[in-house]
Amino acid sequence: MRVALLMGGVSREREISLRSGERVKKALEKLGYEYTVFDVKEDFLKEVDQLKSFDVVFNVLHGTFGEDGTLQAILDFLGIRYTGSDAFSSMICFDKLATYRFLKDIVEIPDFIEIREFMETSPLGYPCVVKPRREGSSIGVFICESDEEFQHAIKEDLPQYGSVIVQEYIPGREMTVSILETEKGFEVLPILELRPKRRFYDYVAKYTKGETEFILPAPLNPSEERLVKEMALKAFVEAGCRGFGRVDGIFSDGRFYFLEINTVPGLTETSDLPASAKAGGIEFEELVEIILKSAFLKGEVRA
Repeated sequence: MRVALLMGGVSREREISLRSGERVKKALEKLGYEYTVFDVKEDFLKEVDQLKSFDVVFNVLHGTFGEDGTLQAILDFLGIRYTGSDAFSSMICFDKLATYRFLKDIVEIPDFIEIREFMETSPLGYPCVVKPRREGSSIGVFICESDEEFQHAIKEDLPQYGSVIVQEYIPGREMTVSILETEKGFEVLPILELRPKRRFYDYVAKYTKGETEFILPAPLNPSEERLVKEMALKAFVEAGCRGFGRVDGIFSDGRFYFLEINTVPGLTETSDLPASAKAGGIEFEELVEIILKSAFLKGEVRA
């Protein structure tokens, strides 16, 4: 099998994608796969036809272009098989507002509102969360306790994104649920509880070793564990996700509040999904092979 490994990209998550890609590359080497690395940059479309000579694309492009459905739509059009969710699901999940509207009757979501112009005070009171509609790795996310902090967050995000989400802040335990698709169906990996040493699980806490404590498996009683896994899997399946992914949320007072679905989650040495996989007895090389093989489960190019 010839594998095209896509890494890098043009989003603000480029460096994380390169880290994920380097780790996947080493795994492919150990597994004995024939592969070619494509460092995706702005001129990538000039060479996209080269991908037709490969059996499958292993996509580790995080953020805009690689995770928002754009790449997936191009690959579908060209009839090229790839890892992860299809164009529609990727588009929905990358846009948090679209995700919330799509899943509002399926899972419990903290109150939210979209704003497109400057406001002096939060319409949802304090504390609240301000975040971009379309972004990853907690880039542009602020927890605001006052008008001053809220105004700062809006001034930072609105010029860059044009639209931001203001969301109710739910105090509780940050949890992430990783899901793999295998021949047996969807497998929910051990729940990971995140205990960042910073205000919340932001970009620095995600990708700096020692900045977040991983609790695996999360200390939950059987009924709580069942609830979190069921809600995460329900969101993942309802959104039409495939292959692999991660559902993030807050566990508070016996309830699981959905926050987002990551359709191309990080595969770095500090990333959540590999940690959950290892806790479930799946070493990194095996994880890479499971993700790779999941692209073939339907027996045809996804469309």
